[in-house]
Amino acid sequence: MKAIVCKQFGPPSSLVLEGIQSPSYKENEVLVSVRACGVNFPDTLIIQGLYQFKPELPFTPGSDIAGVVKEVGAGVTHLKPGDEVFGFVMHGGYAEEVIVPGNACFKKPPMMGFPVAASFMMAYGTSYHALKDRGNLKEGETLLVLGASGGVGLAAVELGKLMGAKVIAAASSNEKLKLCQEYGADEVINYTSEDLKSRIKELTLGKGVDVVYDPVGGEYSEPSIRGMAWEGRYLVVGFAAGDIPKVPLNLTLLKGCAIVGVFWGSFAMKTPKKNMQNTMELMQWYGAGKLKPHIHEIYPLKEASKALEAMMNREVRGKVVIQCS
Repeated sequence: MKAIVCKQFGPPSSLVLEGIQSPSYKENEVLVSVRACGVNFPDTLIIQGLYQFKPELPFTPGSDIAGVVKEVGAGVTHLKPGDEVFGFVMHGGYAEEVIVPGNACFKKPPMMGFPVAASFMMAYGTSYHALKDRGNLKEGETLLVLGASGGVGLAAVELGKLMGAKVIAAASSNEKLKLCQEYGADEVINYTSEDLKSRIKELTLGKGVDVVYDPVGGEYSEPSIRGMAWEGRYLVVGFAAGDIPKVPLNLTLLKGCAIVGVFWGSFAMKTPKKNMQNTMELMQWYGAGKLKPHIHEIYPLKEASKALEAMMNREVRGKVVIQCS
């Protein structure tokens, strides 16, 4: 089979497309013929050796997959060959075939195309876990989403509105913020031309925001915490800005607020039943037409490096997808 292979940590240009041996599956695993794989910001870090874990070289990046079941292990009872599915793997998705843990592989709704299915799991799974399980977002509260036009950010905007919150979207351009408004944002902040802390205060009439969803980090983290309401929850989702911020801990005392880590991948693996419940709830919303992943562009497998470069250059609004077969 063909796959994108990372033989040494480095930029997207160092990746190669080559033929490799098809993977073999175990008792509780599923062999999937991959039709599409979503591109996520962690992919750009993994290939550079900058992520929380470093796969053993050589490896194939890619986590968010959608395709058709080819074979199932003896311990997998909810799927059979021929089923159209979507799922999550730690890496291996940029390939024509991949092994998926049975508890992280789900039947794809018939009306959901493969590119959409490959855009769903990580973005919506991360954002729903963050807002529901870690942020305890309540109806009527105010949610600030940083990096709001990206894959997880746009999902957080959409889900925040569905959960009854007032949503403030913050992004780096008016074009990106326009998309956020189309996805339900009540207010917007362009943090390249506006002072983030002042705008938060203005838009909340001095009260502050109840929940901050932060996949960006860097220079925007501290002003966001300073703009929080009493007993707010600050959700640490990622560091797309590249810098891991150092936060003055006295702010948590003054605000009575909590800084909460969000690592959906570990949540999905450690508590698969809870993740399954969240996934079913998300699929019900999707089936009702309440969720609609925004696909920025679809790339062929041979152009996976271009997709990753677009992600690194902050050119992507919503999701980019690699068509694998």
